[in-house]
Amino acid sequence: MVGYVLNKLFYALLTLFGVVTVIFFLFNILPGDPAQMMLGQNEDSEQLAIIKAKYGFDKPIGTQYLYYLNDLSPISFHSKSENDYTYLDKEKYSATPLFSIGNTTTALKLPYLRESFTKQGKKVSQVIGETLPNTFVLAISAITIAIIIGLILGVISALKKDSWIDRMIQVLSTLGMSVPSFFSAILFAWFFGFLLHKYTNLEMTGSLYELDDFGEKIHVKWKNLILPALVLGIRPLAVIIQLMRNSLLEVLSQDYIRTARAKGLSEFQVVKNHAVKNALNPVITAISGWFASMLAGAVFVEYVFGWNGLGKEIVNALNTLDLPIIMGSVLVIASLFVMINILVDLIYAWLDPKVKIQ
Repeated sequence: MVGYVLNKLFYALLTLFGVVTVIFFLFNILPGDPAQMMLGQNEDSEQLAIIKAKYGFDKPIGTQYLYYLNDLSPISFHSKSENDYTYLDKEKYSATPLFSIGNTTTALKLPYLRESFTKQGKKVSQVIGETLPNTFVLAISAITIAIIIGLILGVISALKKDSWIDRMIQVLSTLGMSVPSFFSAILFAWFFGFLLHKYTNLEMTGSLYELDDFGEKIHVKWKNLILPALVLGIRPLAVIIQLMRNSLLEVLSQDYIRTARAKGLSEFQVVKNHAVKNALNPVITAISGWFASMLAGAVFVEYVFGWNGLGKEIVNALNTLDLPIIMGSVLVIASLFVMINILVDLIYAWLDPKVKIQ
């Protein structure tokens, strides 16, 4: 078990290294000077030189890449010179010095995702820390809705194979997979938040936390979660229905199911105690993949509904070319993908004893 997890972590680090490399060079070849963007209307040559030196923009792209890797690494190397980008500013890095050799200090720290270009020096980790929990709430709510309804409809569809109920469920699930999330978000917001507002009492836009009219108290608005969670859950719901139906039909044709029936067990006991658990493996795969992708796929849904999550923050960062926030957000989402995949492999072994961890 330990060897398996360590092996997975090694390949996870290689994957994340590839992600870091791609996003760094991808976003740093974009047109425009980040230093000029940060200064805006107040640009002058002296301030421009100071900003470039502060953020390392005056260095070759290869050197900037090494700086970025050094910022992300938990064990990093820093110069003792205050004029160097890598100077060990404890407030900036939240680092603990380990030892020094010559003009270089080695330190232990959390990954440093740098500072936002547009939020007056606010750390990217703070921005992500403020928005990611909202995205988690939205994603967990959406996947919970998809799991509960999807498993129930999938089982019903399998047990009522080729009936009108089965056909209706299949049509609805196919429709759910084919409609883009941003279109569903606009449609739901307009229909339930505008046309039927006096009946549903739901708003077209709104986040989980909102200030009162006086701007003094923050209130939790759970009703604002309903529409975005439903929209975000539509596509995984459709996938879960299809997978659960097909997997359960395959399991119900196995010899041990016929043996269970021959022993006099009721159909409910056969399905509940023998069929459903063994049919869950492909569903777990879909759930894990969709939950991870929801963290990225929530971008359009959050933007349409005005949900203050990481997805909306990414859209705003793209509009203002706030590269540190974009790069940090992509890296965090990629890390979550990797961790979820490792967790899913461990769940496989628990669900199916035939799956061996080596």
